[in-house]
Amino acid sequence: MKVAVVGATGLVGSKMLQVLAERNFPVTELIPVASEKSVGKEVTFKGKQYKVVTADTAISMKPNVALFSAGGSTSLEWAPKFAAAGITVIDNSSAWRMDPSKKLVVPEINGKTLTTEDKIIANPNCSTIQMVLVLSPLHELYKINRVVVSTYQSVTGTGVKAVNQLMNERKGISGEMAYAYPIDLNVIPQIDVFLDNGYTKEEMKMVNETKKIMGDDRIRVTATTVRIPVIGGHSESVNIEFEKDFELNEVRKTLAATPGVIVVDEPSKQQYPMPKDAHDKDEVFVGRIRRDETQANTLNMWIVADNLRKGAATNAVQIAEYLHAQKMI
Repeated sequence: MKVAVVGATGLVGSKMLQVLAERNFPVTELIPVASEKSVGKEVTFKGKQYKVVTADTAISMKPNVALFSAGGSTSLEWAPKFAAAGITVIDNSSAWRMDPSKKLVVPEINGKTLTTEDKIIANPNCSTIQMVLVLSPLHELYKINRVVVSTYQSVTGTGVKAVNQLMNERKGISGEMAYAYPIDLNVIPQIDVFLDNGYTKEEMKMVNETKKIMGDDRIRVTATTVRIPVIGGHSESVNIEFEKDFELNEVRKTLAATPGVIVVDEPSKQQYPMPKDAHDKDEVFVGRIRRDETQANTLNMWIVADNLRKGAATNAVQIAEYLHAQKMI
């Protein structure tokens, strides 16, 4: 099982290597790929050193699967070349997510739609993944009409430059800025660029990807995505209007029985999910589960997950695990 990781030296690429090792994915040969300037550098995987190679070299080495996390332009250029060589690509960028010919996959929800013909598989946006993993089992029971979500997203979602900006500001050091404004002691209500409708690209990703993953264009979603000075994970306040009424106990039991979801919901003990508790964990945590008392059939909840893990690297590796289990790679 030859595995290429494209973007192996970046934040998510490094996390992919960590997750592959932790989950004991059956890697017989690792092929780390990065830009020309990183070629020849070494990355460590399971105690061994591997030299970074170019994408061209990686294709010639014929990996079974390639995990991409090197940005949209790299994916648009190279994913088709890997696929043409018979290599299955799992892409973490936004490049292929809304392409109608490509599957957008959270394995627990729609992994079963994958076939051997799927040579480029899209990994959803981090904030979408954690939300739909919670929404999906509730949609089956009560049918979702509308979702209102506000996110509180970690600087790690932007990358190393943003983490450095936050840490520099904490220390009073001037340095390179990932954002137009200071992030420490601040909240920035903009993630990605603004579109003509007044929403950001990140907000519209949540709208469109939710419908595609859950296979239901009828679900209405509206989002406000916000960057906060946190490392560890993304948090979301989610308001869900259902077609049918629900019992809170049934909601909690359903979520507790959902693979990959952990319910942390004991307000009397001040127990609820927080990014510091989700950090470096694969699960999605949900709490503050309560009825919206202002309108019928509506639920409030708070969802937290490590955006570099289930929001990116872990979900990609889980797709690879599913393909391997089904003998598709």
